[in-house]
Amino acid sequence: MIKVGIAGFGKIGELRYNILKNHQYFDVIGILEKNKDTPTPTNINRVTSYKELLNLDIDAVFICAFNDVLADFTIQAIEKGIHVFCEKPPARTVKELEKVKTTFEKSNVTLKYGFNHRYHYSVIEANRIIEEGDFGKLLNFRGVYGKAGSIDYNKNWRNYKKISGGGIVIDQGIHMLDLIRFLSGQEFEVKYSLIKTLFWNIDSEDNAFIILEGDKGSVGSVHSSATQWKHKFLLELTFENGYINLDGILSGTRSYAPESLRYGLREFEDITWAMGKPQEHVIWFENDDSWKLEIEEFYRSIAGKGEVLNGTIEDALKTLSLVESVYNS
Repeated sequence: MIKVGIAGFGKIGELRYNILKNHQYFDVIGILEKNKDTPTPTNINRVTSYKELLNLDIDAVFICAFNDVLADFTIQAIEKGIHVFCEKPPARTVKELEKVKTTFEKSNVTLKYGFNHRYHYSVIEANRIIEEGDFGKLLNFRGVYGKAGSIDYNKNWRNYKKISGGGIVIDQGIHMLDLIRFLSGQEFEVKYSLIKTLFWNIDSEDNAFIILEGDKGSVGSVHSSATQWKHKFLLELTFENGYINLDGILSGTRSYAPESLRYGLREFEDITWAMGKPQEHVIWFENDDSWKLEIEEFYRSIAGKGEVLNGTIEDALKTLSLVESVYNS
């Protein structure tokens, strides 16, 4: 059995625990949670410091803590020879993450970052279709990822730069930027970004409007928003020979659902007139196993049965660099 510690038992930490407790090869033996009002399973050793957690003779740690400690927690675990699964963002800044990379490269542990959107079935299917090659080169794309906010949204720690490193972009927009990198197979330059705080009384952005250009010529836009008022996920990809639209994404609350994939090949009546209504294929997805699938990949890497394919340190650096460019453009 792989003995596991969980650092942070908020919403994500609890979600990870509920999967790990049913995993054949993981055994959660310790949980770090400083908030006295946050309950943890009574049969699991609860500690109040990260040092205590690492000293519980654990083999792996799931870091589900605030952004300001992610890099430091990761480095401490790696230095003790402990495998690390760290939630996104991988750090607040590229500088922080580069220190992690330096430490990791001297180790023999598994390090994986939680970009779970890559494991949604709509994304997996879209990637399969793209890799078949019939759609040709990616021309352009449009992505919108927006949340409705909440009555206490302006009090959430994720919206304060000192702790989180930014606002809606590093919190949620990072997923859209990562998916565009993943599905296109390109690296991108931020040509223009408009960062605004339009509604919420916070010291970070609640909206970002981003223009990107890829190293293979693709261009597109991303809108990351905390003023959508209705949760929304939409990624439209236009290729030389067709289009693929990912509309909706399943979550615990299912408030971004339904999750669907729509795609079709370009059709012309003649050389000058586009039909505008090509034959379209629609697939609906009812299950979200993304959290389980990425944990399974983490296990297989620890067990020597496979590699970390998604959420590598290299991927994390490239996606975080893109986020940082959005803030600095």
